Amino acid sequence: VQLQASGGGLVQAGASLRLSCAASGLKFSDYAISWFRQTPGKEREFVGGVTKDSGIKTYEDFVKGRFRVSRDNDKNMAFLQMNSLKPEDTGVYYCAARSTGVFGLSRRADEIQYWGQGTQVTVSS
Repeated sequence: VQLQASGGGLVQAGASLRLSCAASGLKFSDYAISWFRQTPGKEREFVGGVTKDSGIKTYEDFVKGRFRVSRDNDKNMAFLQMNSLKPEDTGVYYCAARSTGVFGLSRRADEIQYWGQGTQVTVSS
């Protein structure tokens, strides 16, 4: 199983980025996809996620109204659209897959089955 995250970069505050997650080696439509981020000295934290059929999308409070998750099951891809970026959004962003549980989504990193390799997002002030 591979989850390849891409699209990170260095941007100024207020800018937008779109992260992509390309999946292979799994039946993508069976998995909820979540995005987490990690900054130095902090634990990996949940950002947002989408159920396998896109029926439910959920976000952590600090990104609500600014970030949007989506997926394309035909292309085995998931996306994180990040708008109005802030310096505190800086970190390594990971896509993650989970199929267990009622909807598959989990805010807990220890419940994730598969992780991508991460993509760096840096927001300057």
